[in-house]
Amino acid sequence: MTETSTPAPDSTNAGAQHEPGSIERKQRYCSDRIAIQPMSSRFRILLAFAALPLSAQWLNHIPAGTPMKDGRPNLSAPAPRATDGKPDLTGVWMHETFSLEQMKKFYGPAAEEEANIGMEIFTVHKYGLNALLDAKPGEQVMTAAGQAAFKQLQQNRNVKDVCHNRYGWPVLSLLSEPFKIVQAPKETMIVYEIDNQHRQVFTDGRKFPAEFEFPARLGYSIGRWEGDTLVVETRGFNDDTPIDGMGHPRSEDMHVTERYHRRDFGHLETEITWDDPKYYTRPITVKINYNLVPDNDIFEMYCNENEKDRGHMVAPK
Repeated sequence: MTETSTPAPDSTNAGAQHEPGSIERKQRYCSDRIAIQPMSSRFRILLAFAALPLSAQWLNHIPAGTPMKDGRPNLSAPAPRATDGKPDLTGVWMHETFSLEQMKKFYGPAAEEEANIGMEIFTVHKYGLNALLDAKPGEQVMTAAGQAAFKQLQQNRNVKDVCHNRYGWPVLSLLSEPFKIVQAPKETMIVYEIDNQHRQVFTDGRKFPAEFEFPARLGYSIGRWEGDTLVVETRGFNDDTPIDGMGHPRSEDMHVTERYHRRDFGHLETEITWDDPKYYTRPITVKINYNLVPDNDIFEMYCNENEKDRGHMVAPK
């Protein structure tokens, strides 16, 4: 099996449907989950929505200290600073979005076909579906071992297993739900709405152990500041979860480097590099921008409560 990917056009977000801070999350639905099945070089995205909304607490609450302009949060104001002088990354963040027309350019007619059955594909980041989207036509991105692992994952996948609780990272921050950063001097917490998962990024100077006794789904993270950019390195992964919705695998050898830069009050620029020589022929780097959600918060998520997707799932043809 040869794994190739369709190259992405210019990744600028012109024409995106939502501007920073304009998304109102007055209702959230249980189990807005994605099941992606391979169809030769394509995939199916199958999503159904639950019927009962969840009401947010403290809706439209703007925290004290938020810079304001014309009665609204000023997302272009300077980035806040922590007590140690470093940029404060604290906040609720949602990835940039792309219009349906843009997603069709990335994924072809499949994007429109799946949107017609209720999938709001423009709420999912393009790299959340396929982290290898920027590969050149015909490029052999995966090693033989990676191709075999990818094939095995697809064979073992059950499209009706909606509440599998196997979403890994970075796909956790690239679906339809936001995440939250809470920054402290010696540790930064990253809390994901999906499956109530979290990461700890230690910035207290510790090093990685020589060996990871308990490999983990989200790995183990340490961080350091390079100027105004927080650089996070993560190792110690297990191979239980893929790196994207399409199901591209990872091995326990994977090493991830992230770079977080808060450009101003309302915008977070990130860069992620995956380096997994066991499964991939080269490191993979993507850039992802996030917009601050200035007047809302993340919710708890329990997939099995009011789960409505399973009845709409179909097997790939």
